[in-house]
Amino acid sequence: MAGNSIFTASAIGVTDGSGASYNPLQTAIPSLSIAPDAVGGGKGDVGAATAPDCNSQHWNPSKYALAQSKGGVALSYTPWLRKIVDDIDMVYLAGYYKPTERTAVGASFRYFSMGKINLTGSPDATGVPQDLGVAQPYEMAVDASFSMLLSEYWSGGVALRFIFSDLFNGMSDESDYSKGKAFGADISFAYRRPVTINQYHAVAGFGIALTNMGNKISYDNGATYQYIPTNLRFGGNFEFDFDSYNRLGLAVDFNKLLVPTPYGNLESYDSEEEYEEARDKYNEGSSIGGIFRSFGDAPGGFKEEMKEFAFSVGMEYSYAGKFMVRGGYYNENALKGNRKYFSVGAGFHLMIFELNAAYLISIAQTNPLDRTLRFSLGFDLGGIKSLFGKEETEIRE
Repeated sequence: MAGNSIFTASAIGVTDGSGASYNPLQTAIPSLSIAPDAVGGGKGDVGAATAPDCNSQHWNPSKYALAQSKGGVALSYTPWLRKIVDDIDMVYLAGYYKPTERTAVGASFRYFSMGKINLTGSPDATGVPQDLGVAQPYEMAVDASFSMLLSEYWSGGVALRFIFSDLFNGMSDESDYSKGKAFGADISFAYRRPVTINQYHAVAGFGIALTNMGNKISYDNGATYQYIPTNLRFGGNFEFDFDSYNRLGLAVDFNKLLVPTPYGNLESYDSEEEYEEARDKYNEGSSIGGIFRSFGDAPGGFKEEMKEFAFSVGMEYSYAGKFMVRGGYYNENALKGNRKYFSVGAGFHLMIFELNAAYLISIAQTNPLDRTLRFSLGFDLGGIKSLFGKEETEIRE
């Protein structure tokens, strides 16, 4: 439960032509990697450089400073893994406010429920497994960010996050286990600039975010520690206006978990001593050291390191800024998790609120992500202010 198993397809025994075996990166708190909203989710999970919205806290908090609206808030719901179970879901609440034209503050709350799990222990003297109760594990995170314009088109942002995980909630005897706690920090930058192409209006953007840099987490009172999903995301975005009503946006993102590559099995080493040294280095290494090691520690060398980059592409068509249709594709190497899926989505935007939905279609066999839904409801504070302003004028008249 502490690894990435809820995200990866079944690929045990998979190898490629070079003989490399299935070796995905492992982290605790995998829910931090879930795309929480239906806007980015409908475009193949892209968001590093797309237009700022309420849910930029997850993708790239620095985008808030580039937002045109005064602020907004959004609530997203994801009934997770519905192809397998019916009691796993995530709720995500996010929002931002711009106290000045150049600065913005944001915050979000994420709650991921993993349903109910019947726990059993070692058999007793009669051979009957011990009943340890029913656990209701969950993960949650709360964070806050600050972003500001560094120039007319560049913005930068930082975020701080508190992470909490209780994998044994409800267990009859939790004395051997502990609740996981960690702190994380984000650093991000965004660039968004209007351009003119043959008298047509367009917007070009770039974004980069280094997220969840923080301490390792323990579930056994400090006996062992696991890495949290420190991640590097960067990408570009281009939006083209065909006329005053029709806009088409294209975006691409690249992602890499900045955690050490698992040390593999004994057969991968020349001796047992080398294997034990690699195991100890992985288990005892610091989280900051793991960030730097993550670029050069794969057993398969540079070729395997490149396989740890996942990419996603997304597209959005917008009519008059009121109706949106989205589509995208996400690709992860078969030996590093094998998440491969298309996504589709749609949205409606009125003066005050925006409703979005997204649906995921997996193309990797036995992928538990298949048929995942996301729903997001957002409210624009600027629209609310304009509406009340209009009402006051009508009353005065």
